[in-house]
Parts: sequence; structure tokens; C-alpha cells
Amino acid sequence: MILHGNQRGGGRDLAIHLMKPENAKIKIVELRGFASDNLMDAFVESYAISKTTKCDQHLFSVSINPPAEADIDDEKYQNAVDRIEKELGLTGQPRAIVRHWKRGDDGVLRSHAHAVWCRIDTDQMKAVHLPFTKLRLREVSRALHIEHGFTMPVGLINSKDRDPRNFSFEQWQQCKRAGKKFREVQSDFRDVWAISDSPAAFTHALAERGYFLAKGNRGHVGVDHKGEKYPVSRYVGIKAKEVRARLGEADNLPSIEDAQMRAAKQVSERLKQLRTEQRADIVVGRAHQKAQEKRQRNRQAREEARLWERQQRREGIEEKMRQSRLRKGLPGLWDWLTGKRRKTTVLNQQEALHARQRNRDEIRDHRNRHLQAMKRLNEEARAGRQKHFDAIKELRGDMERLKQPVEPEAPKPKKRRPTSERPRRRTRTRAGPTLEP
Repeated sequence: MILHGNQRGGGRDLAIHLMKPENAKIKIVELRGFASDNLMDAFVESYAISKTTKCDQHLFSVSINPPAEADIDDEKYQNAVDRIEKELGLTGQPRAIVRHWKRGDDGVLRSHAHAVWCRIDTDQMKAVHLPFTKLRLREVSRALHIEHGFTMPVGLINSKDRDPRNFSFEQWQQCKRAGKKFREVQSDFRDVWAISDSPAAFTHALAERGYFLAKGNRGHVGVDHKGEKYPVSRYVGIKAKEVRARLGEADNLPSIEDAQMRAAKQVSERLKQLRTEQRADIVVGRAHQKAQEKRQRNRQAREEARLWERQQRREGIEEKMRQSRLRKGLPGLWDWLTGKRRKTTVLNQQEALHARQRNRDEIRDHRNRHLQAMKRLNEEARAGRQKHFDAIKELRGDMERLKQPVEPEAPKPKKRRPTSERPRRRTRTRAGPTLEP
């Protein structure tokens, strides 16, 4: 059943739409929780209650469209509405269910239904909050398709891509850490069952999700690349005879060992592709590292050239300042006679020595920074390569494990109670003749 729902106001317009004479037949299946006995007055009543709140969209409407070939009666529509109500949190709210029949181009009458709830909770005098209605209705729709055995439309199939031929290395690691969960496997099998109408379609759809159909001790089972066995009847949620009715007898199916080998081969091919991708990433990483090193060296050379130019300009300015301290003419002769010129010369020599040492220290620090930056670049590249090497090693080990054959399914031995728990046999004693003294 396809479900479409939305919040809305305009109760009067909605009532007119639901009672349009364009439909070949109209039936009010249920009108619950309203004081009125017709749609128009019931929705007006809902509007009047909403005026005590700030809610404008006081109604929630859902259209229920079963497949064209389905034969749905009033009870099944009510059951579907009950499930929608429970999922959305509208339990106990006033509601109306209207069923329509329309005549198709082939002249056959087909029905669909509309369910409308009043969102106003009169106990708390506020509207019921309805988050994620589209996703919730989608889950209910999937469950109804599976429950009634309808062929599920493509748009309702689980959108997660579970094809083992498309997983990435990160997804493979995540699946190894987390393992398979029952609900995920159950969702896979139910989706496949809902969209398949023949044994070939079921087998093909199951293989696209990484499972191969095989013969188990008790009928049809799905087998994955690890050799895990998933009974079809259990994971679809139906009886074994229903599985046999659609898929036939399991005698012609391959054994569990053969199915596991096929699944392992499928996954192993993908692991080989991942290993090739990791090796290609190493080559790309090395080329990227060389390009980064070249850019780093060019940038460092430019920075060193700019540093040398700054030092030369600064040395010229400082040398002019030192020369300006040595006076000329009569003042210079006086400084020479008094010994001041000698002191100034010594001071200039010391400052020049400190300036040269400062320049050498700046160049050393600059080159040390460049060496540290290049070292970090090499360490990052080495760590990236090591990550790929570890991934290749892990993939190689996984491929070797996939080659190991699965143990054949052995029948379960009968459990015997321990000797201490077994009931003791009663021993009957015969009464002999009594000898009197």
C-alpha cells in the first residue's frame, strides 16, 4: 500500500473533496471521536477545537492506495489505519476513514481510502507533534507490502546499497568490526521476497545483496561469503510451505559449500579490486609527495633569498650608522687625541661582530625550520604509505580466509540428560515369608 500524508487545515474543503460525486462509490468506513455524524460537521468541530490553540494545520490526512490487483476490504483498511496511527503517535485521536471506488479504463472498480485525524489533544490542548512523517509512513508501507504479499515498488525498496561488489575499503572494515545484525539481514530478505515473483527473480535479487540460495537441512537457506546460513522462512517471517510454494523444492539447489564458494569468490574479486586501488593510491601518493617536496624546496629557496636581501639592506644601514660615529676634521682630530675615536672603533667592531652572528643565527633557524617542515612532510607521506601497506596486508589476509572451505552442516545431536538428572528406577522388593521365633 502506498501511503501519502500531510498536515493541513481547511477542513470544510477537505470534506467536500472526500464526498465528491466523481467517485463511482463512496463509503464512510469509520467516524470516531467526533460529536458529529458527518464529515463536514466533524472537520468543522476539529477547526473549532483548534481555535483554542495556535495550530493552523489541525488535521492530518493520509491516502492509502493498494496495488490495482489487490482485494482490500474495510477491515484491512482499518488495520492499516491502526498501524499508521500507532506509528505516528495519533492513538486515541478523533479520526475518519473514507473509502472510494473509481472505475478504471478497463471498466473494473478499484478502491482506495483516506484517513483523517484531528491533531488537537484535548487533554493538553495542544497539537500532536508529527516529526518525520514521510519516513515513518514509508516504513509502514513497506511492512504492509510484506505482510500482504504485494510486489513492492522500486521506490519503497531499502535505499541502502548492499551489493557486495560496490563496497569500499572503509565499508568492508566497518562490516568486519560490527558484523551482521539480524534486522539488516531480515530487511534484505524481506525486500527480496517482496520484489520477487519467481524463483529466478528471488535468486538474482538475493545474489545482488551478497547471498546465494542453497539447500539446507530444513529447506531453503541463504549463504553469505563467510558460510553463515540464513533460513529463508525465518528471515522473511513466513512459513516454510509458503517458501516452497513460491520457490519450489530445495533439492535442485546447490549445497551450502558450493554457495559459500560462489559468495566468497564474488567478495574476493572485490577485495582484489580494493587491493589494486590501494596500490594505485601508493603510486599517486608518492608522486604527490615528490611534487610537494619540490614546491617546498622552491618556496624555501625564495624565503632564504628574501632573508639574505633583508640582511644585506640592514647591514648597509647599520654600517652607515657606525661610520657616522667617527667624526672628521677638527672634531675627529680631537677625538683621536682624547682617545674617544679608539673607543668608538672598538664599539663599532663589536656591533659588527654581533650583527654577523645574528645573521648566522637567523639563517640557521630559518634552515632548521625548513628541515623540520620537510621532515613533517616526509613523515606524513610515510604514514600514508604505511596505511595503504596495512590495508593491503589486511585485504590479503581476508582473501586467504575466504579461500578456506566452510564446514558442512551437521545434524544437531540429540541432547541427553546427565546421569545425575535421570530419574532412578524403582526397585520392587518381594516380601518373603516371615519366620516367627
